[in-house]
Amino acid sequence: MIRGLLRWLRESFSSLSLAFFLSLIVWVSAVLSSDPTVTRPLPQPVTLELEGLSSEVTFLEPLPSSVNVTLRAPQSVWERILIQPNLVHAWLDLTNLSEGEHELEVKVRVGVTPYHVVKVIPEEVSVRLERVETKWFPVSISILGEPALGYQKGQLSISPGLVQVSGARSIVERVKSVQGELDINGAAETQRRPVRVRALDQNGAVVDGVRLVPDTVSVNQVITLLGGYRNVVIKVVTIGEPAEGYWLTNISVSPPNVVVFSADPQIVDALPGYVETEAVDLTGLSDDVDLRVPLNLPSGVELAGEESVLVRLNIAALEGSLPMTLPLDIVGLSPGLGATLSPDQVDVLLSGPIPVLKNLKASNLRVIVDLSGLGAGEYQISPRVDLVPESVKVASILPENVSVVLAPVPSGTATPSPTPGLPPTLTPGPTPTRAIFPVATPTP
Repeated sequence: MIRGLLRWLRESFSSLSLAFFLSLIVWVSAVLSSDPTVTRPLPQPVTLELEGLSSEVTFLEPLPSSVNVTLRAPQSVWERILIQPNLVHAWLDLTNLSEGEHELEVKVRVGVTPYHVVKVIPEEVSVRLERVETKWFPVSISILGEPALGYQKGQLSISPGLVQVSGARSIVERVKSVQGELDINGAAETQRRPVRVRALDQNGAVVDGVRLVPDTVSVNQVITLLGGYRNVVIKVVTIGEPAEGYWLTNISVSPPNVVVFSADPQIVDALPGYVETEAVDLTGLSDDVDLRVPLNLPSGVELAGEESVLVRLNIAALEGSLPMTLPLDIVGLSPGLGATLSPDQVDVLLSGPIPVLKNLKASNLRVIVDLSGLGAGEYQISPRVDLVPESVKVASILPENVSVVLAPVPSGTATPSPTPGLPPTLTPGPTPTRAIFPVATPTP
């Protein structure tokens, strides 16, 4: 029986092999039709990583930061890569490389299989390596400008005084100094600030490609007054009062302090720390004003610089309130309707500058009840005060709402309609209240 089975296998081997091969082709075709292989470039460049670089060498020239990669992979693999671009890595192997020039192949790996790298641009990268060198340089600071008038430069201190410069040997050898700059132009006090330093060559040009540790130092430049000079503040002296209904809200002076000088240092040392201006007259002022005012200096004392200061006076009107009783003016009443208001006048409280309120008349104001688009019925309407000066505010209207009854007018009866643009007619009776109450009386 076994002999017969073996004989049958020998006689049927070619047929069995053909059947297996055909079934394999059918299976591969089915797989490819459901998950086809696609060849295309990655949509974004791949960052070029560096591996194995010794700390004793560094690059003389910059390397490309990324490469372009073309892959051939099944569609399912592409879907993973497009969702997770970090699955693709490109790198240069710098392990055990010494000084000199090297041509290195760009290697690529993908964190999902299967795949085939079709193309990498560039395929190779030229690398120039040089030994790392480190040197220490003293820091020097260039002082720009001069202190304010009456001041002088004193001692300059730098911390730390030494900076470490490291990089490729040939580049570090070009460095001749490490310097920074401090601008003290117009300074009237000691300058303490951080200053960034740079590596310079013998011609004073900046040397790129080196690392400075630290790259910022702390600089302290002492600035002091010269003998016979003193920095004092300005005190503004005023006389008189602003116009009626106005008050002085603020005084500012520029500059707020000045430097004075005397040939006798004891005179300036005896000053109380301030000098007064000549008297500034406020009489009749009703608006802000800028004035050039001389200083009232003691005998033997001079102003180092300009002979006057700029004084700014801020003048504002006193605020008050004005109650008034005003009639209501109807606008927007539909034809064929009559309106009954209850009440037909309101109490209005206005607030604003007292000089403006004093000149405000009832005939200049208008209290409107807008009935636009309303049909017959009873309504609660909020009146609105019109023609109010810009500087005046309506503090309150009492009552806040008025009752309005709209009803059809019988045929043949004239419908009263207000004439737009005319001032309201005051209701006969008591004259509107004209008492103005100050809100506050500030003390300058």
